[in-house]
Parts: sequence; structure tokens; C-alpha cells
Amino acid sequence: MKQFFSVLISTIFLLTTGCASNPYTDRSQFLLISEDNEAQMGEQSYAQVLGDPKVQISKNPDEVAPVQRVAERIIAAAKKSKYAQRAQSFNWEVNVIKDDRTKNAWALPGGKIAFYTGIFPEAKNENGLAAIMGHEVVHALARHGAERMSTNSAAQLGLSVVTIALGMGPVGSQLAGQAVGIGLLLPFSRSHESEADYIGLLLAAEAGYDPRESVQLWQRMAQSSQGAPPEFLSTHPANETRIKDLQEWMPEAMAIYERAKKASVSELPKITPPPPQKKPAPKQE
Repeated sequence: MKQFFSVLISTIFLLTTGCASNPYTDRSQFLLISEDNEAQMGEQSYAQVLGDPKVQISKNPDEVAPVQRVAERIIAAAKKSKYAQRAQSFNWEVNVIKDDRTKNAWALPGGKIAFYTGIFPEAKNENGLAAIMGHEVVHALARHGAERMSTNSAAQLGLSVVTIALGMGPVGSQLAGQAVGIGLLLPFSRSHESEADYIGLLLAAEAGYDPRESVQLWQRMAQSSQGAPPEFLSTHPANETRIKDLQEWMPEAMAIYERAKKASVSELPKITPPPPQKKPAPKQE
């Protein structure tokens, strides 16, 4: 297996050498997809989600207004950030999805944002919303989706080359694929999450939201996500890791926040998730 990883990493390195770099962290990025194609995929995915008849777009001002307020300030901060040119080219849009059971939010390439009402209890207030939105917006601005697709393609190509070169059979190829996922791709996705945490923290602070709320946000997340998989088997860092990192980045974020024009912050509407749906009893024969 050591020989396998040595050959695979060398192959992927040759396939991915010489690309862009993140303007905040200087991390090298491998991108095969153009920004126009990426934005088009984001538009299509957004339209598909919102066009689903099962998806209910909230029209409640108490739910929609705070998300729109936070989005307006986060977008304005993004347009002055190191991603300014990209942020200015995005066709931004934000919607709130009425789903009290789903704790989720995302931002797609091109600036398409969605928040589910089920995440309101964790966000708690507009500072918490800003921490989440800053994180999600950075995924789009930093082109993490395109990078992940590009790296997966390179990894699959590299895997095919290496398994042939080392004469691996079907079973060996399957195990090698699992090793690639755990050893390379999952940590790579975790690096995206940490990068979005860091830059999103700075973006929210620049938008005038207290970055200290991000630590309390993830403490609430930790309490509501008992039973999560071990960090090495997850695409996201463990909550404890995130909290520790955020605390280390806090002095930088607070320096930005102290200079920023402070946002007016309100509490979010109370959301009571519906009880879990009961599974139907098995039919008696």
C-alpha cells in the first residue's frame, strides 16, 4: 500500500501541477472547469432545487428579512474582498426554504444562496446567520466545487494509471479506491471546509457581524450533531477542531470587526422542528 500511495501521489502531482492559488491562504488550486461553466452549473442546480414541487419557498417576512439583510452585507463585503472581481460578476440571489426539519444552507457558483429554516435555532441571531453565510459564500467565491470536481477527475485518472501499472486486480482496485477516498479526497474536502471557516470568519467581520458568535454557533452545532462520524471519515472537520481553529483566528477577525461599520443584529424567529416521522409498522402476514 505504501508503494501504491507513492506512485499515486506522484501521478496526481504530475496531473495537477501548475494552477491557481487561493488569495487568502496561498494554497495551490487545481481547476479544470471554467468559471462560466461553473456558474452555469450553479444556475441549473439552483433552478432545479427551487423548481422541485416539494420545495416550499418561504414568504414569511420574519424568516426572509433577516437572511436578506445578512446576505446584502456579506455580498457587499465580498465585493470589496480579495474575491472582488468574482463577487462583482456573480448574479446573486438568495431564498429561504421553509423546511423546519433540515439544518442546512448553501451557496452555489454564481452566487445562488439558500437557507433552510431548520438551521435558524443553531444560528440563533443575525451574527450566527453571518457566520454560516460567510462560510457558504466562500465555497462559491473560492471555487471549491470546481476544484473538488477537478481533483476527483484527476484522482480517478491517476488511480486507473496506477492500478494498471502495478497490475492490480478488481479487488485490489476496489480497495485502492477506498484508500484514495480516505487518504486523499476526504482530507482535501476538509481543507476546503477549514478554508471556508477562516475566510468566511473574516468576511462576516468585514460585513459588521461579531465573529465571536461563530464559536457559539459551532458549540450549538456540536450539541445537536451527536453521533457524527469520526473526523478522518468525514468531509468536514470535527466540531471541536473547528472551534479550536476559530479561536486561533479570532484576533485577526476581531481586528477587522473593530474597524467595520457594525450591523444591526436581531434574534431569529423561533423554529420548532416537527417530531421525527414514525416509520410505518410492518404488515402482519
